[in-house]
Amino acid sequence: MSENRKLAAILAADVVGYSRLAGADEDRTLARLRALRSDLIDPTIAVHHGRVVKRTGDGALVEFRSVVDAVRCAIEVQNGMVERNDGVPQDRRIEFRIGIHLGDVVEESDGDLMGDGVNIASRLEGVAAAGAICLSEDAYRQVKARLDLSVSDLGRTQLKNIAEPIRVYSLQVGSAGTKAAATSETATSQPATTASPKLSIAVLPFANMSGDAEQDYFADGISEDIITALSKLSQLFVIARNSSFTFKGKNVHVQEVGTKLGVRHVLEGSVRKSGNRVRITAQLIDATTGGHLWAERFDRDLTDIFAVQDDVTQQIVDALAVNLTEGDRQRLAPGQTRHPEAYDCFLRGRELWHRLTKQTNSDARDLLQRAVELDPNFASAHAFLALTHGLDYLNQWSDSPQRSFEQAQDAATLAVARDDSDPVAHWALSVVNLYSRQHDGAISEAERAIMLNPNFAEGQVSLGEALLYSGRSEEALAYFDRARVLNPYFPDVVLHFQAWALFQLGRYDEAVELLLQRVSRNPVTDVSRALLAACYGHLGRFEEARATWQEVLRVNPGYSLEYRRKVLPFKNPADFELVMEGLRKAGVVQ
Repeated sequence: MSENRKLAAILAADVVGYSRLAGADEDRTLARLRALRSDLIDPTIAVHHGRVVKRTGDGALVEFRSVVDAVRCAIEVQNGMVERNDGVPQDRRIEFRIGIHLGDVVEESDGDLMGDGVNIASRLEGVAAAGAICLSEDAYRQVKARLDLSVSDLGRTQLKNIAEPIRVYSLQVGSAGTKAAATSETATSQPATTASPKLSIAVLPFANMSGDAEQDYFADGISEDIITALSKLSQLFVIARNSSFTFKGKNVHVQEVGTKLGVRHVLEGSVRKSGNRVRITAQLIDATTGGHLWAERFDRDLTDIFAVQDDVTQQIVDALAVNLTEGDRQRLAPGQTRHPEAYDCFLRGRELWHRLTKQTNSDARDLLQRAVELDPNFASAHAFLALTHGLDYLNQWSDSPQRSFEQAQDAATLAVARDDSDPVAHWALSVVNLYSRQHDGAISEAERAIMLNPNFAEGQVSLGEALLYSGRSEEALAYFDRARVLNPYFPDVVLHFQAWALFQLGRYDEAVELLLQRVSRNPVTDVSRALLAACYGHLGRFEEARATWQEVLRVNPGYSLEYRRKVLPFKNPADFELVMEGLRKAGVVQ
């Protein structure tokens, strides 16, 4: 068979969650996919001079004569899908993820393509979020000066089965800016108009100017609530709290923040609390130029703190020229307590909960309990109260773990009952449903949380976790990847969940890589070491498995496989037996 080696622009695409969609209604899903191919995808490929190399069930591999053509085609398809999904329930939407690479390929006599160029495009597709396009550095270099694109630099990324890390750029679609980029060559040669600003933002932790370190929680809480409010807007890409807060107390330039977090705008400010008065300053900065877009100072009574937060959020929306839908306006409507003391208890409790230790969790629970006593309708306080009980259950931090779990169930259920539009409430109920082994309920609650807050990184993790324990590991990986995009400085536990998914898929070498990263970031983890030992067992690396198991018992002499079997909510118990099988192979357990 003859072959021809050449340089080509390769586009790889597939449907996110296709197995779930087909499982729910295979006939309808196939019919919709055929219709999309005939009236959107194939005509768009043809217009941009693409050649379909092969179809892969729910996806396709396409060759283009230039990266510019490939990117224009991808943008047009993704924008078309935004329009077609308008009004469709989240769980029934068909959403594509697309990877584009410029690289060396081998064309065989039958027209099929092989080689690194194809492999890298396929792996880029795998790390793209739903509705997004990921470009390799080689591809981006070809288009950055020719197309007016707004991208997020995801940094050097290790792609599956690709030897060296590759710099990846993520292109968000669905905005006027990307629609403009999809115009013809003739149009782009005309004098350019001012591009729409990239609708992405990071909110840095507000500086505590009160002269009292004990007031840090209040400044942090104001910042986090602004993040939460902005995250509810589907047009914005908002960096998660964990990542924004890595810059707390550091003297950094906004341009550096923008580069590291992949955002165009940065909000920074300060809080001074004195007696019953509070002064909040805030300024919105263009991270590409350092220019100020908006700044304001608010001097109010503490009872007006909620109005100040609403004002800040609205003025940011106005400064960024975000066109709010009716759904966005409803999501921005005040939903938290207007009780100052309840809010103060909530801020203190939430901040302590983030520290994830036994003592801070106990202290957080006391404060959150006080918050709901002061305002029984405070949904977010009920939700975080549920999460404190959940941590007690999972970590055996209470005398009666079962009682802790029942309290978590009660609080999460009450949170949703108090405010069905609170994404945190649905997140908490998703977690509780999962550990009640109500897998479908856990998935639907996580999807509801994401629908209410499209930038909710924790919701993405929860949905991935629910899919993982439901035996849908391939789908789970996509949500873990999305969480890492929203939260570049993601918590190390995400590495553990990703490794679990890979382990369930039999991809033990890849799981080992992630688990070693997790152990490096969290030297006292017992659960990741136990899974690592099982991976080594399946790989026949028995000495490493036994040494790793000894490390499990060193960091936690009381580690119990039986307790893990009991609490981990696998829908199919055989999934946990895969761990036991790996440990048995290594002779660690009988």
